[in-house]
Amino acid sequence: MTHNTPLPPRPLRHLSEAHRRVLTVGQLRSHGISTAELTEQCRPGSPWQQLLPGVVLLHPGPPTSEERLHGALLYAAREPAPGVPAQPTADEPHRPVYADAVITGLAALTLHGFSSTPPLLSLDRVDVLIPRLRRLRSSGYVHVLRTPSLPTPCAVTGLPVAPVPRALADAVAELTDAVSVRRLLTEAVRAGHCEPAAVVRELTQAKLLNRPHVVDAVDSLVAEGRAIAEDRLYRMVAECGLPDPVWNVDLRLPGGPHLGGVDAYWPEQAVAVELDTRAPGQGHRQDDDALWSEYARKREHLERLGITVVYITPRKLRQSLEQQATVVRTALMASGDRDPAAYVVVLPR
Repeated sequence: MTHNTPLPPRPLRHLSEAHRRVLTVGQLRSHGISTAELTEQCRPGSPWQQLLPGVVLLHPGPPTSEERLHGALLYAAREPAPGVPAQPTADEPHRPVYADAVITGLAALTLHGFSSTPPLLSLDRVDVLIPRLRRLRSSGYVHVLRTPSLPTPCAVTGLPVAPVPRALADAVAELTDAVSVRRLLTEAVRAGHCEPAAVVRELTQAKLLNRPHVVDAVDSLVAEGRAIAEDRLYRMVAECGLPDPVWNVDLRLPGGPHLGGVDAYWPEQAVAVELDTRAPGQGHRQDDDALWSEYARKREHLERLGITVVYITPRKLRQSLEQQATVVRTALMASGDRDPAAYVVVLPR
């Protein structure tokens, strides 16, 4: 084989363009390339080059962003068992080819469509999650992150990518700039990538809530998430033809105790809606349990008085607005079949 001899085309026809251009040493050997031939093809000035340890780029010049990602996954992926093809076959073109490797961090956020993250080619590294017990070190532009449990990846452009909350946590773990952290978390919620509770949960598991700049960003994130959820609640009432409620009120018994605040209330039907914007995991477990107990006590107290309480999460408002409107409409219609509710005083909050 000479410097200009390409790989035999027939065995590679079933591979995508990126898969043709980046292969592992093991894959090249399975295509009949000997160690001597591989060494010859990767000499300076030859048509191939070593992209990462054990990973070869089959053209001269810099890799594309797609090739860098593909190469990072090939480097980090667990080698297939003997006799198992390392790439999809013509009969199984969609079979996963990257075992135990998931892109995360800033590269994952860019793939998810974030505008506040750098373009892929300008990233000096690609973070890849692997199981904790695997023996593999970071190398070149690949930064290996170990985890006890790999997240279920999303398929983005055919690549296994960590879900947005996990990718955010891995990105934030490496950032010390408060402005950058706040920008990422804000875009995650404002652009509808995920809900604040999911982000806070991942940040808690990553033990990042002891960093002041992260805590400040989380406070803004929760406030941003509530504002967006409230706007969706207003839109649900307007667009789905529900009668107008009184908004953001406190309920009290006449001359008696405070019953709690609700986001929307229909006095004639005695139906209340409350947004469940708790951020699980932001505090200690006992704090979370206490907060949930307070929610449950308030609901139980109101329902003893004949007031129906509908809890709606921001996620449900985002994903199924009309379905949530149906739940509220059903509660309003059912009010005529119930005993009259106790009289309560409605005050703005």
